Amino acid sequence: MRVVIQRVRHASVTIDGNLKSAIQGGLLVLVGIEDSDNQDDIEWLCKKIVNLRIFDDENGVMNRSILDTGGDILVVSQFTLHASTKKGNRPSYIKAAKPDVSIPLYEAFCAQMEADLGKSISTGTFGADMKVELLNDGPVTILMDTKNKE
Repeated sequence: MRVVIQRVRHASVTIDGNLKSAIQGGLLVLVGIEDSDNQDDIEWLCKKIVNLRIFDDENGVMNRSILDTGGDILVVSQFTLHASTKKGNRPSYIKAAKPDVSIPLYEAFCAQMEADLGKSISTGTFGADMKVELLNDGPVTILMDTKNKE
């Protein structure tokens, strides 16, 4: 499971011209799922995300987590995080899980994120053509992959 975590001032998802979700201050998390991902990956990743100390404290030092700030999280599925660009100019998405595997894992990821955050999160719509808008704060952008836990 791969994620791109962005600290944002605001972020939103629009589908077919209609606002689906929006947050003010917190994290935008783009999630890519592959066939080998499982519940252990979800639990490790969600715990890591909510505890990342990437928000400024009173001294301007990144020392606070989303749990400390009370910020919101917007989770968006993004299979293109598993793009392989080794050959040619057209990316291959062979490592990205098909919907029968990825949808249940995405839903489990969102449920675990809510449990670890202690409140509801916002989401996109799996498989939809989404327009994601954000104002990156910092900018702070972090990449994580459960295949590189060590």
